[in-house]
Amino acid sequence: MEIFTCAFFGHRDFYAHTLCEPKLLELLNDILSKHEFTEFLVGRNGEFDRFVASLVHRVKGDNCSMTLVLPYITADFSKNQQAFENYFDSVEICEQSSQTHFKSAITIRNHHIIDRSDLVICYLEHHNGGAYEAVRYAYKTGKTIINLYDKKHP
Repeated sequence: MEIFTCAFFGHRDFYAHTLCEPKLLELLNDILSKHEFTEFLVGRNGEFDRFVASLVHRVKGDNCSMTLVLPYITADFSKNQQAFENYFDSVEICEQSSQTHFKSAITIRNHHIIDRSDLVICYLEHHNGGAYEAVRYAYKTGKTIINLYDKKHP
């Protein structure tokens, strides 16, 4: 079976839910219709990540899975492991990032996610921060990138 893998990156503070939702739903449905099986890789480090996870959860069917990729075991995950496992199809702790200093763990996890992905969907308004650095890495590695940000409607 051919598996198409899609990752998501966006700024921690995200306020464009209403504007972004129709675009992202259309894009998710398009991806699902074109591929035999899609694996969606998500993080949980900001509002955009939670927004994406809720939309993927809404559209997902038998031809996809949603994997939460954590940089290390967090206190939130430890306390609520069953809830995470019920919401996501799988939860992974990135081995490389879990064995490094916590200040670099998210960057290492992001590179791991990008290396696994065929497509990177992002919401980038500014040229700074972790999401921006992740998408720069995706660009350097030749990944296909779709930015949902519309400069006319931030």
